[in-house]
Amino acid sequence: MKRILLAVLLLVAARAGARVLLTQEQALATAFPNGVKLTRQKFFLTPQQLDQARRESGVEFNDQLIVRYAGSDGRIAYFDTHRVRTLPETVMVVIAADGKVDRVEILSFDEPTDYFPKRRWLDQLLGRRLDRDLALNGAIRPMSGASLTGRAIVNATRKVLALHHVLAGVTPR
Repeated sequence: MKRILLAVLLLVAARAGARVLLTQEQALATAFPNGVKLTRQKFFLTPQQLDQARRESGVEFNDQLIVRYAGSDGRIAYFDTHRVRTLPETVMVVIAADGKVDRVEILSFDEPTDYFPKRRWLDQLLGRRLDRDLALNGAIRPMSGASLTGRAIVNATRKVLALHHVLAGVTPR
């Protein structure tokens, strides 16, 4: 009985660790080269700020604590964990000083690899602002056979852009 339990635990642990592509620290290091100072910032959204971000993004979410990393170069990184189909995914979205998407990285992806987006697809998000075109079948081409992945990443990007807008000028705690 103990052997079976141990085998199950090892399988679960291997599965949980097998889908992490980058740690948060690794992702930040790739986005912010040496010499760029990072500052961790925390914000507690008011109900009004949360409602505004939901309206602007068109995405339903309940995140009231927002942690972001501000670079001395004016770029800001946000991390978002969300469900794709039935399993979680974590992405990092970096916003440039001009308010456009500068970088999108997938840190963890637990769905089958058939649904994993290619870099070329992710690069469609670069240089985008929060507008009507930032949508599947808008300026963003859908992925054949992975529409839920595409929708989840586009929604995460819209959410981050809306939060970035709502937090503009707000002092971190």
